[in-house]
Formats: sequence, C-alpha cells, structure tokens
Amino acid sequence: MSLLKQPAQPLLLATDLDGTFLAGDADARKRLYHLVDAHPDVKLAWVTGRGREAILPLLADPGLPTPDYVICDVGATVLRTADMQPIQPLQSRIEARWPGEHVVAEAMRRFPMLVRQEVPQERRCSYYCHPEQLSTIQAEVEAVAASLGCEVLYSADRYLDILPRGTQKGSTLTALVDALALEPSRVLVAGDTLNDLSMYGEGFPGVCVGESEPALVAATADMDNVLHADAPGCGGILEAMAHFDLIEADAYAPPIHAPGKAELVMVYHRLPYEEHIVDGQRVRRPHSSPNGIIPSLLSFFGKGQPGSWVAWTVDDPKAPPVEPRAPVDAERYPGLTAAHVPLTKHEVDVFYKRFSKEAFWPVINSFWERARFSEDDWALFKRVNRRFAEAAAAEAAPGATVWLHDYNLWMVPSVLRELRPDVKIAFFHHTQFPSADIFAILPWRREILGSLLACDYVGFHIPRHAENFTDAVRSTFPVEVTQRASCAPRFMTFGCAVGVEDMATELRIDGRTVRIGAHPIGTDVGRIRACLESDEVATDIARIRDEIGQRKLVLSIERLDYTKGILQKLHAFERLLDDSPELQGRVTLVMVCVPAAKEMTVYRPLQQQIEQAVGRINGRLSRLDWTPVRFFSRVLPFASVVAHYAAADVMWITPLRDGLNLVAKEFVAVQGLNEGDGVLVLSEFAGAAAELKGAVLTNPHDPADLVRSLNQALAMTPSERDDRQRRLYDIVRHHDLSRWGREFLAAAQGASDEVNAETQTPIAA
Repeated sequence: MSLLKQPAQPLLLATDLDGTFLAGDADARKRLYHLVDAHPDVKLAWVTGRGREAILPLLADPGLPTPDYVICDVGATVLRTADMQPIQPLQSRIEARWPGEHVVAEAMRRFPMLVRQEVPQERRCSYYCHPEQLSTIQAEVEAVAASLGCEVLYSADRYLDILPRGTQKGSTLTALVDALALEPSRVLVAGDTLNDLSMYGEGFPGVCVGESEPALVAATADMDNVLHADAPGCGGILEAMAHFDLIEADAYAPPIHAPGKAELVMVYHRLPYEEHIVDGQRVRRPHSSPNGIIPSLLSFFGKGQPGSWVAWTVDDPKAPPVEPRAPVDAERYPGLTAAHVPLTKHEVDVFYKRFSKEAFWPVINSFWERARFSEDDWALFKRVNRRFAEAAAAEAAPGATVWLHDYNLWMVPSVLRELRPDVKIAFFHHTQFPSADIFAILPWRREILGSLLACDYVGFHIPRHAENFTDAVRSTFPVEVTQRASCAPRFMTFGCAVGVEDMATELRIDGRTVRIGAHPIGTDVGRIRACLESDEVATDIARIRDEIGQRKLVLSIERLDYTKGILQKLHAFERLLDDSPELQGRVTLVMVCVPAAKEMTVYRPLQQQIEQAVGRINGRLSRLDWTPVRFFSRVLPFASVVAHYAAADVMWITPLRDGLNLVAKEFVAVQGLNEGDGVLVLSEFAGAAAELKGAVLTNPHDPADLVRSLNQALAMTPSERDDRQRRLYDIVRHHDLSRWGREFLAAAQGASDEVNAETQTPIAA
C-alpha cells in the first residue's frame, strides 16, 4: 500500500437556489460563498427549477460564487457556465425525448383549469392549478402527458411541470456526475422543496436545509443518505459538509472585516486635498482649483459628523510611504478622515486614464465605434474596485451610508455588499447613461449591472439617464418595475432630445429592492458670488469687454473631448460668417479648450484638427482689427472663467452628448448675479437641457440648426434675452449644489414624502 497521500477528490455541491443556496443568515452565506470561491477542490452546480433567462441576474451578481455547471428548467437544461453552452451529449438526449412546446401546450388545452406560468421555460411546460381542481384532473393529465412521452412533476400541491420522460433534477445530475467521472460519494445535494426529491433518490449524500417544505421532510425521513439540518439555507449546507465529513470548511473561513466608525463614507476619485512631497515628507494642502462638488461633499462633515473620504493616492516607491488614514482638516472637519487607496502610477494610468476612457467613456457617450476593450485591463479595473470596496468596508460604521461616485467605481457595490451587507449603498452616476442597446456593447454589461443592482439607491442627473439604466436592466435580467413617477414639472418631457414623460423609481429583482432617482448637480452659487465681488474679477471683466469692443462675444468653454462637438461648432461658426457676411467684424468667438492629460493620447488627433480649423477660419476671414476665433488651449483659473461668463453675450454649449454640463449653470449663475442678460445656447443632448427651461436648444448633429440657433441668440431682442435669463437663474439659484447634495443623501437614506413633494423631483420614497 502506497504511503503517498492521495490527491483529494473534488467535491461537487449540487444545490437548489431559492430557499437553499440563496437563503440563510448573512454570516452563513458569507462563509459558504467564500468556501466555494477559495477552496480548490470544490465545484458548484446550481440545480434549479428556474429557466435559463431567470438565472442570468444571479450569474451576473459578483457577490455570488459563479457555478461551474447549471441544471435548470427542473432538469431539462444542462449548461457549462464558462461559455453558457449545453453540455453534450446530455442535452441532446433530453431534447430527443421532448415532443415540442407547441405539441404539449396544445394537448393541455383540454384542461382549462391549468394556467400556463409566465416564466421562462425550455423543454418543459409549467402550469398552475388550484389544489382542489388539480386533484380531480391529476390522473387524466398524467395520462395525456404519458401519451406524448412525457411525465408530470408536482410542487406545493398546485404547480406542475410537463417534462420529457425520465427528466428530473436527479436524473440530469446523475448524468452530469457520470460524464464528469466524479465519485458519487463526493457529491452533496441540497434542497428545500418537493421538486428537489429526485436528487436525494439518486443516492448522493444530501441535506434538507432547515425550514424545508414539510412534504420534502416527510418524503426523505427514512433515507439514510439525507441529513435534516437545523439551520436554513447556507447554514444547513455547512452542517451537512461537517456531518458527512466532506471538507474542512473552517480552514477556508472568510476574512473578518470589523466595522469602522464613519457614519457616512464618501468614495470619490479625488482626495479632498492635494498631496505634495516637501523635504521628503507628504504634505497636504487645499486644492488649488477645487471643482465645485468637493466643497459640497465636505459640507456633510462640517458639524463633526464621523465620516471617511475614500480616494486613491499614487504610491511612488521614490516617495514616502502612503499613510493608510489621515485627518482632512482637524479644525473645520474634526470627525472626517481620509482613507487612502494606494495605487501605483501604472494602475492609475490603466484604471482611470486608459481603460475607463477607452472602453467605458465611448460607450457611455454613444460613440461605441471608438471603444477598445481589453480583458487584462478589465481584470485590473476589478482589482482596483475591490480595493476601494475593502477600504470603504473598513471605514463604515454599522448601518452606515456609503456614497459612491461615478462609473470608475461600477464594480464597488457588489464587493461592498458582500463584505458589509449591513451598510446602505448609494451610487451617483455623474456621466450620462446610454440607451440599452448601446450599453449592451460592453462585454461586461451583466457584471456591471449586477454590481449596480447591489446598491440601495442609484441616482442620475436626469430621468432619461435613469430610464436608460432601467431599460438596460430589463433587457438583461428579469426585473419588476414596482414604482414610477412623473417627470413634469421639474423636467422637460417632450421638449428636447433627452426628455422623457415618466421614469421608474423602484425596481424589484431577486427579492431585492433598488430605488432610482434623478438629481441634476447644481452649481455653487455662493462661491460664484464671492468671486464676482472681488476686484480682480471686476477688472478682468472690464478688460475683456474693452478688448471685444462693440462686438458680440460668443463664449465656448469645454475640455478637449470628441463628445463636446468642438469641430462641429467651429464649422457652424464659419458657415454663419459665410452665410451672413454682415456679421463679419461684429461677432467674436472666444473658445477655451482645456487640454487632456498628456497620457490620454486618444485626443491628440482631435487637438490637431481643432487647431487646423481655427487656423483656416482666421486665415480666411481675419481683418486687421478683428480675429473671428480667439482660441486658448489651456486651463483658466476659475476667477478668469467667471469674468468671461460675465462679459459674454452668448454662451454656446453644443456637446454631442453630455451627462449634464455644469458650465451652462455657472454661466447662468454669473449672469443672474451680475444682472446680465446673456443668452444660453445649449445642446439638447446635454443633460442640463431637460432642466434649464429658457435656454435656446440646438441639435449639434445638424449643422444648419447650429447656425440657426446661434443666429437666433445673436439677433434676440433685449426683452426676450431678459425673460429667458430670469427663468434660467430662478432654476439655477433654487437647485444649487448644496440642495443637490442634501436631496440626494436624503433620498438615499430614505427621504420623507415632504422632502420629495417640496423638490418635485422623482425620487423613490
């Protein structure tokens, strides 16, 4: 006899889903799922009455272990999940015994009390019948089924499946075990209802988990191979593994994630301060040019509320080590701690600057032909997202709210839900969300949607984006829309390309409720007011107006991106000057184009095309005292931007796609505070178009409309200019940045009906 240790035989866990693998207390589920994921000798098969379509959301849920095999349709379908293809010749043998759906359905028409179930089903026909009626027709139904070469499987005294003869969960599982050459004693079956009975009858070690259907318990009472566990769901499966001595589960216990102290955890891509290396030390300083959202998010911690801000910082081996945690501002935010997620420069470049911009950004903005997909980059993206989730899990107090920001963190919710099922997860999507057919281009759409559905609340700028998300979910998974809300009067409905009449505000999927809301980000009106009151800005406004003289100033400010429609705008401006020569010398386009980071090489050709277009227009049309286009490829200080807003006659914002566009709101706020009457010309494909009633809307994909709308703004009467600006300013002033933050957080934490009624925003209560 050999003294060498024999390799362990693999263990196949063949388990029902509802009431079994998806049930039990949170700790037991976490322990079993970690065991299945981590143990090299454990294989997993889902054996379920669900149809193939109905298990897709579970396969896309990163919080669940991915099975190796799926037996669904009560044994009529058997799949290898690596490619979701049928396992042959097992599947073809079942198919050969099936007379066909229409043949069976037609034969069962003679029983009007049988109601066909509206669930996905293949190689079976599923019915419901009242128990009293079923007892009177049972024998006849079985006889008709037998005449077709089928048999009947009953469940809960009222459900029945017509299946190919000899096809049940147990028979298909046995065929799979034989095909895989597995040791039957190393197959553990688990279930909780009578339609799982056939698995126990095949002789495998089995467990009826706690709270099983009484009929199943009675039917297996005399089976020596079956354990009747005390714990329900996953806890019962773990009991069986120990009872049958199948595996050492304790050796693969999940890591313990002790809760932190933060009642609110903000997870954002930027730290609330800048880090600099000074004399070999990491020094924290306020942002030299903070975007408006950072002060707003910081305001939630202004009263000393315990909180954490999770963001990445670059871990450079040449720099001092990254501190795991650091105070943000002990005086202004005494309860706020920054939790650093250290990333190498390579990780930042791939995760944020390359993959997010080359794979996700084009699809998000409906430029799918520009998308470039990489499985290696996707794997790194998921690893980085897991580290964000682990950092958030370590910071959050029991029952805390974790507020996640934007598509770079798409995969955080599912991991966070697995690590900390007690926390409330809210996600705000800062970009637009594309239509379902375009989002489906992403190779990883199921995993992404499955992760977002792990949230309690998902917010978007406008209802159209929320509806696109709902459509994407509904085209991918079986989901129920349980609440809807009207979008008017807060948002435009039929008046622009991104308008929509109503939106889903609550989804129900696999027992979970996910609420959805529309929350357009506002602008920081107080910050703008303070800026306008400075002598520096007043001087700058006067200088700009003096340089422009009596000409109309058309202002365009955007960052370099193909979504912004910059080339289309330049071509339209050139066409306007050609078609209306009387405007030459009377209007100047000031175009500020913020360049992309040097690592983002995808934008270099666009930069060259823009510069060539500007050069052509100025070369053709310039005069000694007039340059048609004044082009600046640089970042302007915010004070300078405000001065340009104040000096402009027309703000020309024409993105081909845009999630919102805060520049439009900043312009309106400056004009309102400065008692100006500047005209906003806004693309109807920008999210802000659904909110900013009073803007001149334009279709940037239509060159003639671009010219028409700009000409309309230039020729507008003073009274109309004033009317439109007052309407716009009323919207921007009321729905400012601080209100956005308060309303989103209130909705995420369970807003009251009073708050919802006040804002008239479609928020799920």
